[in-house]
Amino acid sequence: MAHAPDLRPGLGPVDGPDPDFGTLVGPHLRELRMHCYRMLGSATDAEDVLQDVLLAAWRALPQFEGRSSLRTWLYRIATRACLNTLRAGRRRPAVPVAPFDVPEPTRRAGITWLQPCPTDWLETDPTSRRDAHDDVSLAFVAALQLLPPRQLASVVLCDVLDFSPDEVAGILGATPLAVKGLLQRGRARLRAPTSTPDGAAPELVAQFADAFVARDVGAVVRLLTEHAAWSMPPAPHEYRGAADITAFLTASWAWHGNSELSVVPTSANGQPAFGCYLHGVWGGLLVLTPDGDRIGAVTRFLDDDLWRPFGLPRIHA
Repeated sequence: MAHAPDLRPGLGPVDGPDPDFGTLVGPHLRELRMHCYRMLGSATDAEDVLQDVLLAAWRALPQFEGRSSLRTWLYRIATRACLNTLRAGRRRPAVPVAPFDVPEPTRRAGITWLQPCPTDWLETDPTSRRDAHDDVSLAFVAALQLLPPRQLASVVLCDVLDFSPDEVAGILGATPLAVKGLLQRGRARLRAPTSTPDGAAPELVAQFADAFVARDVGAVVRLLTEHAAWSMPPAPHEYRGAADITAFLTASWAWHGNSELSVVPTSANGQPAFGCYLHGVWGGLLVLTPDGDRIGAVTRFLDDDLWRPFGLPRIHA
């Protein structure tokens, strides 16, 4: 049997024992990766599941009869693979133990597996709307994770990818009436903003970076909205409002002492972001959610390997 060709989205299709497969599937890779990301809320899980999808599609291609478009057929395989992953219970990252006394959080978040994705995942996805990033904002992706799996799939397929209820019924193996019910319940439960976060002025982003690197708690908090949130997946702790965020930053930065802090700008989920470095060593990814002329949320992802998909250095001189 021929070996499945290497079709990783970052590389595109390559010549191999099955060049026809690469020609057929290659144009759909980036949109399938984004679909897996919206379904799973994790860039790492999306990459892993996409490889399973490609292998399943390669094996099943001789049985493809053309009753639907190739794209719809691929989405059926990808959606069902994501649903199987969700039902089986996704990998839950270990909750890090803080090396200092952490102030009591305002609340504890239930979605600790959330990861950002590089903005260029969206920009190279041919199905993404060019005038908005609302369908991949952190808030939207996080809200999707609160939905039951089939509601999640129905909302993404219909409201983001513009499949009809009849097409979604075929993808899910359900009736159109059942899909309409899933959509109605999913839309009602979806607690995400329906519009893109306001674009951040470069001056605001620069001011935040300067205040953060200087560990100036007061300056950072003054750049936030009144009800801003500060969270740190995979830790469940979430701090809201000036008082709680001030308490957390004060405790955190007091523990770090005079350790050198630096940032490298990037973009995640269509939002401004920074790679964070302590003494030049990777310390996580910081993503800002703008809200008017201030910042409505700061999410610091503590994942040790997130520098890889963002093309950032692990060591920053």
